[in-house]
Amino acid sequence: MKAFDKNYKLLEEMYQDGYFPDFLVDKVKAELQKVIDLLERGETDREAVQEKLDEAVCAINDLQEEFDENDSEIETVARDCIGESVGYILAWFGIPIDVEEAIRERDW
Repeated sequence: MKAFDKNYKLLEEMYQDGYFPDFLVDKVKAELQKVIDLLERGETDREAVQEKLDEAVCAINDLQEEFDENDSEIETVARDCIGESVGYILAWFGIPIDVEEAIRERDW
């Protein structure tokens, strides 16, 4: 089993941008961490990984209203940042899923 890269900062661009409240970025990060946890346990089945990604993305979708309530939104910067983090996670663990497919359930 392989541990995730401790030097990689998930969602770094969102954390650096004051437009995104840190506590909400933490919630997005928590969803991505669930995918990482699955992969760290050694899961390599594409369907199982995609199912966990779908769950994470749907949970992120559910945060949109909370972002709105805090004068923020999951927009281009956030979309790119989340996609980049997902891409890094998949590459790190050698999971051959395209990023667009990985985040296919997004509505942001």
